[in-house]
Amino acid sequence: MIRILLADDHVLFREGLKSLLTKENDMELVGLASNGEEAVKMAKSLRPDVILMDVTMPNINGIQATERIMEDHNDISIIALSMHSDKRYIVESLKAGSRGYILKESSLQTVLQAIRSVMAGNIYLSSKVCTVIVEDYLKLINNSDENTSPPLSPREREVLVLLVKGRNSKQIADFLTISKNTVDTHRRRILDKLGCESVAELTKYAIREGFLTLE
Repeated sequence: MIRILLADDHVLFREGLKSLLTKENDMELVGLASNGEEAVKMAKSLRPDVILMDVTMPNINGIQATERIMEDHNDISIIALSMHSDKRYIVESLKAGSRGYILKESSLQTVLQAIRSVMAGNIYLSSKVCTVIVEDYLKLINNSDENTSPPLSPREREVLVLLVKGRNSKQIADFLTISKNTVDTHRRRILDKLGCESVAELTKYAIREGFLTLE
């Protein structure tokens, strides 16, 4: 039997969800909280398996209540309930320790699926919430790609390693059997590609990328 605590400050929503949950054979509603403070106290006294936690409640909000509950009872699975699909609410709820985030517009079937999913050890996000998270992740990837330095050619990597080892352009030219002008051209391109202004910055890059090891 899954023992559930429901925390929500809207009476009609709370009572409506209560009547639906009590019809499930594998679920037991053990308590109702009308604010964040009550949710924290009831979590401690009732030790439910799952808490359905409204994100925006008086006294302390659902995110703050989640943080406090997780400090002492991280075995409780908390599912955030919210009217907001804003990324800030979603991320803050998950950072606080929520195992799920569903919108109040979701169907009863979604709520039941979320409860059973977190009880199985999973994280559950309703479809609209997933879309928000994935779109934000894709933006992050695209921005990361845009900020990534263009790759160096094999010859540029050779010149880079010799530069950070203290060789001057004439020494590099002799070592690679190319002209000094060609070395200078490679050097300018390397600095431009990597956005570096000094050999010290090139050295940090070479070590970070594994072109050069600290000995």
